[in-house]
Amino acid sequence: MATVMRDHPILRGFAQIEEGQVHFRHCGAQHGKIKKPLVMIHASPGSAKTLEPLMTALSKHRWVIALDTLGNGDSCAPKAPLVDMTYLAHAHLRALNDIGVEEFSLYGTHTGANIAGEISIAAPKRIHRLILDGVSFYSDEQRREFLQHYAPDVEFDQNGSQFQFMWGFIRDAYLFWPWYQRSASHLRKTGLPSAEILHDKAVEVFKAARTYPAIYRAALAYDKAARLPLIQSNTLLCCAKNDMLFEYFQEVSQFMPNAQKCVTAGTSNPDDFKSTVATFEDFLSQQS
Repeated sequence: MATVMRDHPILRGFAQIEEGQVHFRHCGAQHGKIKKPLVMIHASPGSAKTLEPLMTALSKHRWVIALDTLGNGDSCAPKAPLVDMTYLAHAHLRALNDIGVEEFSLYGTHTGANIAGEISIAAPKRIHRLILDGVSFYSDEQRREFLQHYAPDVEFDQNGSQFQFMWGFIRDAYLFWPWYQRSASHLRKTGLPSAEILHDKAVEVFKAARTYPAIYRAALAYDKAARLPLIQSNTLLCCAKNDMLFEYFQEVSQFMPNAQKCVTAGTSNPDDFKSTVATFEDFLSQQS
């Protein structure tokens, strides 16, 4: 991921909803050249901290708001241990209502893309433009396997073994797909990010050790075949060429025939980051 630029400092705040407080980051002019803000929703696990480079790059002409999803980062937990995408979408809409956001563009990646899609289904008239970045489409067999293994509950003990387990989980998600299949045939080509990025990601996940599995499982169980065709927003469906979910891109595309489609360069180096930002900026700036 590219280094965060500080031309537009990232500020932080909390929205109040029934369940508690939803943490968000924001930057850019609240009344910039493009009035509708951009709301961003991050992948699981972690928090909106992973979106800071994109936030800053896209905030030159707009206000950008990135929410920590319920049960992740510094946001409150969901109201029940079993949740679905519809509930999460409405919870985050309630948070945006509290912030005072009415019409907005929306970006979501991985789990965040699922939530963003559901938000656009729930409130289509409020969405100006929608970017879905990296959407999976698992077979029934894959879904059963992932629900069993991908986001296990974290056990706590006084020796701190939970930290060792979670560190391995976070690190290995960059090295293998899926992370628990630690073999040559499951190696990813991207390699590890910098030590600083890995540390920051781990800290955010450690904070949500009790609650992040519920959000992940909701994403894994999400029925995209039934829900994606209901999205009516002006949509850019995209995926980075080095994203582990790229293998699903063509299949997902079939469920959204009216969406614009694009394979992006990703964000792993400055040139690719610049290219991807330009793609997003071009789509968000279209007025029709």
